[in-house]
Amino acid sequence: MKKAKVLFVSSEITPYLEESHIGTIGRKLPQGIQERGKEIRTFMPRFGCINERRNQLHEVIRLSGMNLIINDNDHPLIIKVASIQSARMQVYFIDNEEYFQRKLTYVNQEGNLFEDSDERTIFFCRGVIETVKKLGWAPDVIHCHGWMTSMLPLMIKKSYSEDPIFAESKIVYSVYDDAFTGQMNAKTAQKLKLEGMNDKDLKHYKTPNYINLTKSAIDHSDAVIKGSEATEKEINTYLRASGKPVLEYQSPEDYMDAYSEFYDAVLEEEGVLAD
Repeated sequence: MKKAKVLFVSSEITPYLEESHIGTIGRKLPQGIQERGKEIRTFMPRFGCINERRNQLHEVIRLSGMNLIINDNDHPLIIKVASIQSARMQVYFIDNEEYFQRKLTYVNQEGNLFEDSDERTIFFCRGVIETVKKLGWAPDVIHCHGWMTSMLPLMIKKSYSEDPIFAESKIVYSVYDDAFTGQMNAKTAQKLKLEGMNDKDLKHYKTPNYINLTKSAIDHSDAVIKGSEATEKEINTYLRASGKPVLEYQSPEDYMDAYSEFYDAVLEEEGVLAD
């Protein structure tokens, strides 16, 4: 039997950013899944606070050089890579001078979302998709972590569903307690709309706040994992009503095997619904 391929897309991975719950899972989960016999690839944004020299990032010329058009403007896509030797895994970084050179990650010095948070999120998700296509690596499971990955399920299911790289991919979205305040640009839906999407697909982006980004990700995922012990009440209610296979929160001691088995169940289309 061939190895299942799992693509991890995470907004944070330790040790590249300050340690966090998502970052720790982003670091340990791919290694654990690889050790359980699956093939992996891992992506995150190349935030400006990441020290390239210390972490030994280098550009992958054969993957860089593409331009992504967002809001009618061209934005160069740069791909960098680093290795975590102890885990025998590589991390691919999505980079762009305009979007990811600033030293802060999600919010400005006043604690507000960056004005271009919508475009940064679109660029990151599309950058992952286009790079995986260039790699020619067809994932069986795509596991998304953090709200900056929330647009990827919609893109895959509506704009890339017939692409041979993603045609058979199952998407798993992890819901965390990573809510942001406020909302993205009022034109987020317009900027996000790609071929294959209609206004109904983009309904949640009329008010592009954390709750609605998460609802859209749930709508377009095949299964959902509760990655944090406590998550937004409105999200929990929406998740229960969605009918999606759900893996409840797992303790740090148990989650590795539980996630691996959940992937297998999703691939067999036998996901167990939450109570």
